[in-house]
Amino acid sequence: MLGAIIGDIVGSVYEWNNIKTKDFPLFREDCFFTDDTVMTCAVAEAVMNGGGKDDFIDAMKKYGRMYPNADYGGRFGAWLMSDDREPYNSFGNGSAMRVSPCAWVWDCGFTARTGILPSKAMEITRLSAAVTHDHPEGIKGAMATADAIFMCRYYFGGYCGDYEKPINDDPDECKRRIKTRIEREYSYDLSKTLDEIRPTYRFNETCQETVPQAIIAFLESTDFEDAIRNAISLGGDSDTLAAITGSIAEAAYGIPEWIKEKAYSYLDETLKDVLRRWNKFIS
Repeated sequence: MLGAIIGDIVGSVYEWNNIKTKDFPLFREDCFFTDDTVMTCAVAEAVMNGGGKDDFIDAMKKYGRMYPNADYGGRFGAWLMSDDREPYNSFGNGSAMRVSPCAWVWDCGFTARTGILPSKAMEITRLSAAVTHDHPEGIKGAMATADAIFMCRYYFGGYCGDYEKPINDDPDECKRRIKTRIEREYSYDLSKTLDEIRPTYRFNETCQETVPQAIIAFLESTDFEDAIRNAISLGGDSDTLAAITGSIAEAAYGIPEWIKEKAYSYLDETLKDVLRRWNKFIS
C-alpha cells in the first residue's frame, strides 16, 4: 500500500497543475498526502479488522472525519460526513486508488497450488469498492487494479510460468501476461502507448479513464520511480493516477529505501501507525 501513498504524495502538486514530462523533482517541499492516502489507510485498517462491509464503512468514515480537508470528491465527502451507510452508485476512480491493501491478502501460494484465485480475498476487494462505488465500473476498476497487483506479486514473485518454471527473471514476459489477463478479464484497452495517450489526455475522475492509463504507465516502466514518473507525465488526475500505478509497481519492483523514508516524512503519526500495523499484519 505504500506504493499508492507515494504516488499520491508525488502527484499531489500536479493534480491541478498538470505536467506532460517525466523530468521533474520526485519530491517537492510542497508535496502533501491527500484523500488517496487517507482512504488507502482506511481500507488497510478495515482489512485488518476483518474485511467485512461494516469494517470498510466504519474505517472510511473514521478516517474521513479525522482528515476532513483531504480533498475528497463531492459525493464521497458528503457520504463521509453523513450518517448514510448506503452506496451511491459511483464509478469514480476512488475505488481503485484505495484498493491496494486488499490485493496483499490474495494468497499467491493458494493460486499456485490450485490454479484459481482466492474467492474470499476477492470478495473483500469487491466490498472495499461496493460500500460506496457500487456501479459496475467502480467495482471493475478496483478489481482490475487489485488483480494487477496480485499478478505482479505472483509472476514477479516467481510463483510460476510455463511448465511451472518461474518467469520472474523475464520482466517483459511477466508484464505481457498481466496485460493479457487485464484486457481479457476486464475489457480494458491497454494497446495504446503513453506517447499516444499523453497529448490529448485530460483530467478525468472515472475508473474507465484512469485505471487503464495507470496500468499502462506501469507496463511501460523500468522500475518503481520510473512508473511514478510515467503516471505523472500523463497529466489528468495526477495524484490518483500515480497512486494506482504506484500500488502496482510496488508489487513488481519493491520500493527503494530512500523513497520510503522520504514518503514517511510527509505523513503524520496516525498514518504512520497504520503503516506500521499493516506491515506487521501482512508479514
